[in-house]
Amino acid sequence: MVLFGLPTGAGRILYENNIFLIPDILANAGGVTVSYFEWVQGLMEYFWSEEEVIEKLRSVMRKAFHDTLEVSLRERVNMRIAAYMLAVSRTADAGKTLGVYP
Repeated sequence: MVLFGLPTGAGRILYENNIFLIPDILANAGGVTVSYFEWVQGLMEYFWSEEEVIEKLRSVMRKAFHDTLEVSLRERVNMRIAAYMLAVSRTADAGKTLGVYP
């Protein structure tokens, strides 16, 4: 749990001991990403090989990790807070770009 940007409970212990953790939102993104790939393949009626899926997933996950790490280092926050910051920033940017749909 995070309260005003500071971890509480076990999160606080890990934070105070500088334990590097992959945030759950990032760790669980692989399954969601592959589900998206399946949806895209169904729409296109074209199916990728297992090797193509793995390579595409590797590319997406590496970028997500590096983007999160960059925010973490730049803002001097842990990876979980960095992931939230990145998510909110990207959501805000999409809202500005796309506007609000009815």
